[in-house]
Amino acid sequence: MNRVTLAIIAFFTAALILYWQVQNKRNADADQRLPGVVQPDYIADDLHSVSYDENGMISSKVSAKHMEHYEQDDRTVFSDPVYWIFPDKGQTEWRMTAQQGLLDKHSNKVVLQNNVIIDAISPTEPIQSISTSYLELDLNKMIMTSDKNILVKGQDFDITGLGLYADLNAQQVKLLSQVKGTYETK
Repeated sequence: MNRVTLAIIAFFTAALILYWQVQNKRNADADQRLPGVVQPDYIADDLHSVSYDENGMISSKVSAKHMEHYEQDDRTVFSDPVYWIFPDKGQTEWRMTAQQGLLDKHSNKVVLQNNVIIDAISPTEPIQSISTSYLELDLNKMIMTSDKNILVKGQDFDITGLGLYADLNAQQVKLLSQVKGTYETK
């Protein structure tokens, strides 16, 4: 064999070895994904979205630092979400913030966790803010529920309790147990 033949054999051998290494790396990367863990279908950063009802009225707005959507079970996970909801056919406006959020499109429910704060935008609302660590909101019925500690702040009063049931369309808020309140007179 001459030098040219040896060089060609060495070149193809090197190419096969590099190809084999690339394929092994791809397989190793695929194996690192845990079985049963679903990868998001869509990812967005600095998300802003608006939803309308069947009459063309704004029903909700959402923004988030980071969003991951999973098409398989039709759920969306948010980091630092800010929800604006408009119950009562858009007449009332509430802003809900949290560190984590989940939107389940099957049940049309929003779950907010960690440092959840609900603020009334109108200064004439009797309840100005609600704070908790966990909250569920049914977007169809505009019903908020929680089984965690709740702090309600309003005009001249503070109320604490355990558990929450709030019908935003009927403008009713109920603390379920261990209710304590403070009222300030002017």
